[in-house]
Amino acid sequence: MTDYYQVLGVNRDATQDEIKKAYRKLALKYHPDKNADNPDAEKKFKEVSESYEILSDPQKRQMYDQYGSDALKGAGMGGGGAGFSSMEEALRTFMGAFGGGGGPGGDTVFDSFFGQGFGDSQDYARQGVSKKAQLSVSFEDAAKGIEKEIAITNHAECNKCKGNGARSPQDIKTCTTCHGTGQLHQSRGFFSMSSTCPHCHGSGKMITATCSECHGVGKVKKKERVKVPIPPGIDDGMRLKMAGYGDAGENGGPPGDLYVYIRVKPHNIFKREGDDLIITFPISLSEAALGCKKDLPRLLSKKPVRLTIPSGTQTGKILRIKGEGLKNVHGHGKGDLLVKVHVETPVNLSAKQKSLLEDFQAMESEENSPQRKSFLDKLKIFF
Repeated sequence: MTDYYQVLGVNRDATQDEIKKAYRKLALKYHPDKNADNPDAEKKFKEVSESYEILSDPQKRQMYDQYGSDALKGAGMGGGGAGFSSMEEALRTFMGAFGGGGGPGGDTVFDSFFGQGFGDSQDYARQGVSKKAQLSVSFEDAAKGIEKEIAITNHAECNKCKGNGARSPQDIKTCTTCHGTGQLHQSRGFFSMSSTCPHCHGSGKMITATCSECHGVGKVKKKERVKVPIPPGIDDGMRLKMAGYGDAGENGGPPGDLYVYIRVKPHNIFKREGDDLIITFPISLSEAALGCKKDLPRLLSKKPVRLTIPSGTQTGKILRIKGEGLKNVHGHGKGDLLVKVHVETPVNLSAKQKSLLEDFQAMESEENSPQRKSFLDKLKIFF
C-alpha cells in the first residue's frame, strides 16, 4: 500500500503549504510533456497527483490518517497506490495546484512553465465522502447474527432545490465567462489544453439567487436510522460496508459508503479463537485420575453437550467437540468447541480427607506419575 506522505516526501504533520510546495516540485519534474524520453514519468506523475489530491483535501486527509486508504475507495479514489486511472484526472489536479483561479496574478511558477491563465478544475463527477460508524454487539448476537439499527448524519441532496443550489430554475443562468461550455481553452507555446471555467467551476451555469434551504450548497445535513445486517460468526474488529449510505456525490456522482466497524463484547465463559469456541473447565483431582463424564453448556442452546474426560487427564489437556463452535462468517462451515481442562488441587481438607490422601501417597509409585519421573531423571545431572 502506497504511503501518500512518502510519495510527496513530506512528514505526516506537514502543513498544506508544505504539501502543495512538494507536489508542485514533483509535478513539474515528472510532467509527461517534460519527459518525452522517460516512459515511467507518466506513472509517477499520476502517483504524485493522487497523493496531492488526498492530502490537499482536509476531509480526505483525515479519513486517510485515521482509517487508511480502504476508506478512500468509497470516496472516488483508488486507495491502492496505483495512481489515477487516467491522465485527465492527474492533469485536473495539476491545474488545480498551479492555476490559482486563472487570469492575471496567477501562479508565477505555473506561468513560467506553461503560460498564464489556467483555472482550478475540481468539479468533475465524484463519489460522495464515505463515513465510519462503530457498533457494539453481544458475544451471542455475533455468533447467531442479528440486525441492528444505528443513527447516522449525512450530507444529503437538498430536496428543495434538488441539489442545484438555486432558489428556482429561473435563477440558473448560462455562465457568461465560458458561455455555457464549462471550459476555457488556452494555448501557450508548446502546451495547449482546456481548463475548467473558474467562475462556474465547470458547470456552465451561474446561480443568481441561492436556495433558502441549503444556501447554494446543494446539500443539507440529514439524520436517518440505518438497519445493519450482522452476519453470523462476525468477529471483533471486522468491518461491514453499507454501499450508498455516505454523503451525496459531487456533480452527479454516486453517494459514498458507510463502513461499520464491529465491536464484540467479551463473554464471561466462552472465548474465541478463529471459528472455535474455547472454554476452561475445572475438574477435581479424583475426576481427573478416574475419568468422568461432564455436561457442558452450548453458547446458543440450553441443551448441554456431553463430554467424556478420560482417566489420567492432566491440567492443560484440550479436548475437542466437533461442530460446536461458531459459524464461519463467510459461510465455510463451523468451528469446534475446545475444552481446556484445569485439574484443581483440593483445599480445606478435613482430617479424614488428609488421612486418605496420606494413605494414597504412601502407595504411590513412579508409574502413577510418569511426567514427574521423567523430570526427576533429567535433574540427576545436577546432583
